[in-house]
Amino acid sequence: MDRGIVLQISNNVTLADWEIDIEQVRAQGPGGQNVNKVASAVHLRFDIHRSTLPPFYKERLLALSDQRITRDGVIIIKAQKNRTLELNKADALSRLKALIKSAAAVQKKRRPTRPSRNAKRKRLDNKTRKGKTKALRGKVNLSQ
Repeated sequence: MDRGIVLQISNNVTLADWEIDIEQVRAQGPGGQNVNKVASAVHLRFDIHRSTLPPFYKERLLALSDQRITRDGVIIIKAQKNRTLELNKADALSRLKALIKSAAAVQKKRRPTRPSRNAKRKRLDNKTRKGKTKALRGKVNLSQ
């Protein structure tokens, strides 16, 4: 990687180190003696509006309904799975890359389809069979 380039999204889209703010924090949860002394967790902040991403990426990211994206257009990713700072940084960067790539992926347009005649017949036969089974579950009349 070139100096200054932190993340390569695609062949022609890269993010510079000034665009990504990585902050060390203490990890939460159990961890023994080290958890209260070592700041091995990572908070990654990425401002979509200030970034050098192409407008297409920005629009798609802002349109996502993801809890990691704030109303101000800042992506916040917390990584604390690993015990070391370096692994948590790599994890946070890979999750940011995956989020940006998922926003850029164009979903295939859904073509509405109708069930076939045979599928309809099978569904109705199954409903009839279930109804007969349930009818047998009623009270038994012993007076006959």
